[in-house]
Amino acid sequence: MLFFLKLQGNLKISLIMTHSMKENSKYKTIGEVAKILNLIDKKRGSLSTHTIRFWEKQFKQIKPKIFAGNRRYYDENSINVLKKIKYLLKEKGMTLIGVKKVLNSENSDIDEMFNTTISRDNIIRSKINKIKNIINELKDQDGKKNSR
Repeated sequence: MLFFLKLQGNLKISLIMTHSMKENSKYKTIGEVAKILNLIDKKRGSLSTHTIRFWEKQFKQIKPKIFAGNRRYYDENSINVLKKIKYLLKEKGMTLIGVKKVLNSENSDIDEMFNTTISRDNIIRSKINKIKNIINELKDQDGKKNSR
């Protein structure tokens, strides 16, 4: 920590903030986020950090902190937004405009844990319950026929 004492002004503060951010791991660098999202350039095998920077320009919900040397640091909220964007674009095949509409809507029902929509899960559950009810009704009707 002695090398911080020789630095002057804002650079000293930026370096201390950067150091403390790394210790807490609350913030992730763009490379770490690219690993989390599994964004790998298939041709070169390197991380696709340019994709994250592009999405950052397209979606106002991504707000990285920019500190010393114009380095980007992403908090958990920004990482979750990036996960949603990746899921909607890559898995669901949505367009950028479609993803913007989903993210801008107040009641976005994307579940970050499972990368599925909550409403779809509810629809599936209700269909399963309807099928169970039909099966039970058929069993009851069949039981009544056999008892005659």
